[in-house]
Amino acid sequence: MEKPKDLFKKCFDFTLADEVKAQGVYPFFHPIDENEGPVVSFGGRKLVMAGSNNYLGLTSNPRVKEASINAIKKYGTSCSGSRYMTGTVNLHLELERQLADFFEKESCLLFSTGYQTGQGIIPTLVQRGEYLVSDRDNHASLVAAAIMAQGAGAKLVRFNHNNMDDLERVLQSIPDNAPRLIVVDGVFSVSGEIVELPRLVELAKQYGARIVIDDAHAVGVIGKGGRGTASEFNLVDDVDLIMGTFSKTFGSLGGYVVGEEKVIDYIKHNASSLIFSASPTPASVAAVLVSLQIIRDQPELMTRLVENTDYVRQGLLKAGFRLMPSRTAIVTVLISDQMKTLLFWKKLFDAGVYVNAFIRPGVMPGHEALRTSFMATHEKEHLDKVITEFCTIGKELGVI
Repeated sequence: MEKPKDLFKKCFDFTLADEVKAQGVYPFFHPIDENEGPVVSFGGRKLVMAGSNNYLGLTSNPRVKEASINAIKKYGTSCSGSRYMTGTVNLHLELERQLADFFEKESCLLFSTGYQTGQGIIPTLVQRGEYLVSDRDNHASLVAAAIMAQGAGAKLVRFNHNNMDDLERVLQSIPDNAPRLIVVDGVFSVSGEIVELPRLVELAKQYGARIVIDDAHAVGVIGKGGRGTASEFNLVDDVDLIMGTFSKTFGSLGGYVVGEEKVIDYIKHNASSLIFSASPTPASVAAVLVSLQIIRDQPELMTRLVENTDYVRQGLLKAGFRLMPSRTAIVTVLISDQMKTLLFWKKLFDAGVYVNAFIRPGVMPGHEALRTSFMATHEKEHLDKVITEFCTIGKELGVI
């Protein structure tokens, strides 16, 4: 009998990370010692954080932190069970009520992470013989959920990124009587680009499709009072389900979906990622409750976020950088070379600015980039620091 190949061979053959580390430009898994929001500490050094999704700066808000501490004192550190069994406390129900009201939908369901939210919605709703229609640039969590649905017999079809003509082509190819769900990011996480929602809604109505929007990077950034993409285009009633995460604007951890009560109830009683996962911790939920109240009460935070991001965007454009098209809190600088991207990241890091490096295989060749994102709590001195260091290093490396 032939000896089987070692399953771990691919692990032992993986050398890319070691090669990058050896060159001193490894951009991942750097531990933060202390996080003050717009400024963080790495190994005792203070850096301007220009790569966080903490859009309104609420992770370091005293009220949010106090709410988490008080929740631990009352409920402990864990619910020690799933929502389906022993893991529901009154905080979960209160947050679900408030989020449904905030997003102007009938009902809401919480999940333990944003990643699990898509896995709870998509394979549960799209089943054998039904069609899932997905943007090619959807977030990895939506891609994983789509593959789960496909593995269970659903038909997965993709359309070219934010291309509504191609979406129509795909919808036309689906059998007339087949149920279909369009799944798309509201704000795409790499570029910060907003989905062409008005045309998408028009096509969904024309071809009888339901819509799920992942608003992870939209809430607190666009829409009336920060209510996201559907609100931005006055299409709340036309989008069936809105999902998102608490790990960005809401300053916590977990996920949610809002929509029609009967649909949410169906997901609640059939989603494996909900039924077989421990529920969101009391501390996480308490933080979101206070964050939501702050978002309602302080719309000036969103105004400040927009002003901060536009200030950096205009500064980088004026300097000659190529940016991905966006008007959200994400400003992505195209470098289009793997090693130059890594070198640029390391020089920024050494100069006191932390950003995110996007390299292959995470992006296509020629699309290597530095992704920056900003907060309402950044001060002008922080933003000027980011622009100045980008310009200095960009000239040094021949990017501008």
